[in-house]
Amino acid sequence: MTTIVFASSKGGAGKTTAAIVLASEFARQGVSKGMNITLIDADPNQHSAKWASKEGRPQNIRVIENSDEDSIIDDIEDANQDSAFVIVDLEGTASMAVASAISRADLVIILCQGSQDDADEAIKTIKLIKRQERLLARKIVYSVLFTRTHPAITPRTLTYIINEFKRLEIEMFHCSLIDREAFRAIRSFGGTIENLDPNEVFGKDKAIANILAFTEEVKIKLLSLSK
Repeated sequence: MTTIVFASSKGGAGKTTAAIVLASEFARQGVSKGMNITLIDADPNQHSAKWASKEGRPQNIRVIENSDEDSIIDDIEDANQDSAFVIVDLEGTASMAVASAISRADLVIILCQGSQDDADEAIKTIKLIKRQERLLARKIVYSVLFTRTHPAITPRTLTYIINEFKRLEIEMFHCSLIDREAFRAIRSFGGTIENLDPNEVFGKDKAIANILAFTEEVKIKLLSLSK
């Protein structure tokens, strides 16, 4: 069983949206295989739980609400008993709950928008991961995912941040989560991108392609763990 943790020490980086779309795509791909997905909401704002309470959540996604520093390790371990993937949506700050979830992660996805503040916070999260590695005496795989990017233009600031991350040898996703109305729509209406009416939400097909690219890259990173 695989645990994927979405982390950022800064709120508003897009953790919940990324967690929801990845959980939904894993669920879609896993229906024919009888795979269950667990989405753990460890953010006090409970945005993932709010999405899950609306109509359209895939039936093979189970949601654990209100996970905190006292329960998160138990929640992850319990979910791993019957779920192919456990996806954890963490709060946007450094905390004991965040450190505990990272300690159980197979992959940590660090969310970062194209601003220097986000880049600085991403580096703080990487430092937390490195501290956990020393405490646990094991490698914790992580990668930075840029979010809310422009579909056609890469601003100068984002280019600078990417080049700095390369210089620091920070692992990054090749894809990003592009700023699209379809991602905002599922947060309001519930359900998955596939269930949106293309006549009402612009860019549905491009959002689906973006999710597939993101999911496939996650799978590639997970496959590398077994080598």
